[in-house]
Amino acid sequence: MEGYTLLGIKLVMGIIGLVLQINLMGKGNLAPTSAMDQVQNYVLGGIIGGVIYSDSIGVLQFSLVLVLWTLLIFTLRFIKNHNQFVKSIIDGKPVWVILNGKVQTAECMRNGISAHDLMFKLRAAGVYEIASVKRAVLEQNGQLSIIQYGDESLRYPLIVDGQLDSDVLDIINKDEEWVKAQLEEQKLELNKVYIGEYLNGKLITHLYEKA
Repeated sequence: MEGYTLLGIKLVMGIIGLVLQINLMGKGNLAPTSAMDQVQNYVLGGIIGGVIYSDSIGVLQFSLVLVLWTLLIFTLRFIKNHNQFVKSIIDGKPVWVILNGKVQTAECMRNGISAHDLMFKLRAAGVYEIASVKRAVLEQNGQLSIIQYGDESLRYPLIVDGQLDSDVLDIINKDEEWVKAQLEEQKLELNKVYIGEYLNGKLITHLYEKA
């Protein structure tokens, strides 16, 4: 097979593989929300870019690599969406950097957050006084989410992907028994809830659609 013909075929296959992976995995990797999403983009780009210009790798091997990488990512994403422990290992956990107006210096230092970076993120969010911050959390994608005193109408994601967020329970001063009571009142099970928000003292649920 001519070199340019092989190059063209692999280029088309790479584009098709990229489109299929985006549609199979969702649009999350277009706007990464975690380090894993970002790594996925880099590796996929490296696979496509590196293989395309290598004459020693044929169409069959290229297809196999694309399929294996897609299966690996799909499997990891499925597991982490159904297991909080695995998700915390792969994506990491949000880091509470400010609690009740006080900087959690040890957490900041442990996660490589300098005072300059923290203040920059606060200023970018329009916050100029640490004492006015009730909670500030550094998300997995590096963004800072801020809850200020007086944000009474703020909705807390208490349940995400059918899993309870214990950090949010601590924020709202509730326990698992309260969540169970709320779910029993609505005749629901935890794994049936896609998102559960804490709003005005109640649990507002958004359920998975039945297939």
